[in-house]
Amino acid sequence: MSEHGRLMTHSTIRRKLLRSGGAALALGLPLAAGSQPQGADGLTPIMVLNSLDADVSVIDPITHTERQRVATGKEPHHLYLTPDEKSVIVANAASDSLTFIDPVTAQVQRTLRQIVDPYHLRFSPDMKWFVTAANRLNHIDIYRWQPQNAQTPLALAKRVFAAKTPSHLMIDSLSKVVYVTLQDSDQLVALDLSTQTVRYTVPIGRMPADLYLTADDRTLLIGMTGSDVVEAYDVSEAVPKLVKRVTTGKGAHAFRAKGDKRHVFVSNRVANTISVIDSQSLTVVDQLAAPGGPDCMEFLSDRRTLLVTSRWARKLTYIDTVDRRVIRQVPVGRSPHGVWTLAHAQRV
Repeated sequence: MSEHGRLMTHSTIRRKLLRSGGAALALGLPLAAGSQPQGADGLTPIMVLNSLDADVSVIDPITHTERQRVATGKEPHHLYLTPDEKSVIVANAASDSLTFIDPVTAQVQRTLRQIVDPYHLRFSPDMKWFVTAANRLNHIDIYRWQPQNAQTPLALAKRVFAAKTPSHLMIDSLSKVVYVTLQDSDQLVALDLSTQTVRYTVPIGRMPADLYLTADDRTLLIGMTGSDVVEAYDVSEAVPKLVKRVTTGKGAHAFRAKGDKRHVFVSNRVANTISVIDSQSLTVVDQLAAPGGPDCMEFLSDRRTLLVTSRWARKLTYIDTVDRRVIRQVPVGRSPHGVWTLAHAQRV
């Protein structure tokens, strides 16, 4: 097995990825004519976060070339859209900060400091809560979202200390529960948002990473980066129940819904593939080649084009999911990770 193919601890993988190639975050790709949000020079740009470079590559969606770099903080890994859809928040884990970027113009709007180790981030659907996972410092922070307070839009409600390496977050549609994977502890934690208390902590598979909750809030899918499976749990009761282990490919990691409330993509980072899972039958119904260590994904509003960050190749990869082929790779910065676009398909 190649060096990249070895199954390592999360900490080793993270150090290796930061040495070899950076985090991507994509913003904006063409919608149908007349509905595309536009900046001063036309269509919204594509933006790619570069973790090791601490900046964003702004890519022209027509020529697919980088036209500028926008500085962020150190180790930007993930991002999320604000409730009013006027800002994309980039979480800078090593700088303890959040960078707010205009999703249309790609200009930095503001930076919030003293947000400790924000590796992953998520808003609750009711937009009352904002949650971050401190991957390096082993805690989960729950903030109240108060946009009326321009100086302090985020107020820390509770810091919940956890076992090793809080990784990814998922919040149910009722804004009641946040699910958190603990990647170096092989555990799942569920927190009650209203009380900021732990509902349960349960053991799960090897190196759990991203999560995806089905539209009915019943089935939670978890990618096992230390294995080749996605574990499916029934979380409708007080304690989660393992329903099935779905074999996808080595390094099962990140999810992106296809937008039809049924199918979901999962990237297999070691296998260099992307699986399509039917969330009703819990079976793999398609498999796509995705070179360079596929990580985070975004599905465009054309319901055909999948953006994938090729983390070991320093590229943003475009996959035609109908023809089932790579149609383009755009060079970006080092270690592409999260990807997002303003012109995306639905996220369920």
